[in-house]
Amino acid sequence: MKLHDLLKSLYLLRPFQGGNPEISSIENNHRKVRKGSLFICIKGYTVDGHDFAMEAMEKGAVAIISERPLDVEVPVVIVRDSARAKAVLADAFYGHPSQSFHLIGITGTNGKTTTSHLLEWIFADAGNKTGLIGTMYTKIGDVKFEAKNTTPESLTLQKTFRKMADEGVKHAVMEVSSHALDLGRVHGTDFNVAVFTNLTQDHLDYHKTMEKYKFAKSLLFSQLGNTYSESTPRFAVLNADDPASVDFIRATAAHVITYGIDNEADLRAANISLSPQGTAFTLQAAGKTIPVKIKQIGKFNVYNTLAAMGAAVVSGISLEDAIRSLERIKGVPGRFELVNAGQEYTIIVDYAHTPDSLENVLSTIREFAENDIHVIVGCGGNRDSAKRPMMAKIACDYATHPILTSDNPRNEKPIEILRDMEKGVSGREYKVIPDRKEAIEFAVSQAKTGDVILIAGKGHETYQEIKGVRYDFDDRIVARNAVQKKS
Repeated sequence: MKLHDLLKSLYLLRPFQGGNPEISSIENNHRKVRKGSLFICIKGYTVDGHDFAMEAMEKGAVAIISERPLDVEVPVVIVRDSARAKAVLADAFYGHPSQSFHLIGITGTNGKTTTSHLLEWIFADAGNKTGLIGTMYTKIGDVKFEAKNTTPESLTLQKTFRKMADEGVKHAVMEVSSHALDLGRVHGTDFNVAVFTNLTQDHLDYHKTMEKYKFAKSLLFSQLGNTYSESTPRFAVLNADDPASVDFIRATAAHVITYGIDNEADLRAANISLSPQGTAFTLQAAGKTIPVKIKQIGKFNVYNTLAAMGAAVVSGISLEDAIRSLERIKGVPGRFELVNAGQEYTIIVDYAHTPDSLENVLSTIREFAENDIHVIVGCGGNRDSAKRPMMAKIACDYATHPILTSDNPRNEKPIEILRDMEKGVSGREYKVIPDRKEAIEFAVSQAKTGDVILIAGKGHETYQEIKGVRYDFDDRIVARNAVQKKS
């Protein structure tokens, strides 16, 4: 694509009369620049891409997008906001790929990963080629790719969409984080359906207040657009039991579908019954009463199931087909995942890393635990420190044997994170074991027949990040080895 053709999408306020080279790629990392690249200078938190413009030119960049004049020998296009320009240019360069398939975005504090996997399963079960973008990985059909962020930055995102479109994806589902919405990573993305799971405390290290956090989430719904099209209608699928949905209804012009348990909703679950084998409930929807039995355990998984049902139905899947698919899916890795190594007690690994998600999981375990509950929980470093004492308090409130340990300390000292957690449990009974492996082994060594061990916080993750280095660490493998060691 010629530079001048690409720049038509920007509607530049400052006329650009430079050369018109052929653009073979767009890059915002100078290390990835090759001959024919358009280099976009992004000013980040720690690094300013403008400082690498000369190096990008020397590596083959034939034009540069910048927020200020640069002393280089290739055309420089001046824009007010290079990050925003990047999203526009990426969408144009890759041919507006998200318009080529049906796209569902899911946002919320908890449940995004599970709901996205449930939806991807429903569409695949109906015979559609699917795409998935989220915390665990990016997936096209049956092929998985490593994911660095829950929601990729705009350039990577549009490139991924192009690959999905080229490979014949018909339905795609993606997790949309509050960071991505606030930073404009999904600008240029054409969502057909937006889903809201819930809003509880998290990421206040970034958003500072719950109001700003909620506002960031609302952007997904406001960005569905204001037009009504019979050929491509837009839908917002909202949790009727979460107060934030009232604000999201005001934020969107799209058609609204609600789901819930406690309040009136378009899809409502009643008569919920939990067991170690799964969850049963009665679905009330469209004037029908339908019995549903899923293999996932817990009230929170009923919400995830209802959200997936709602998004599937407005995407053209019949309610009956959606239910049949949902009743067959076994679960999502690292989400209330059972670790079975032949032991006579239950071990569960879950990603629960927020106060609300930890309380949901522990309250569910309480409903079927025959004896003691052991919980191993930590908090990530360089993240919202305000939730640390809350996490510890919930562990002590619900578990018989709470163990505070390390999660991903990142660049913080584990002992300092643990001290923050202990502020919420003064005078309570608990154990502190900073080494996560030792904490898991200790819990296993103490467990008796009928006990339940919850290993919370990391779920599907296969690493532990300490001082900027990622070490191999999988809660499931460590737990399995601990059981074998005990026996």
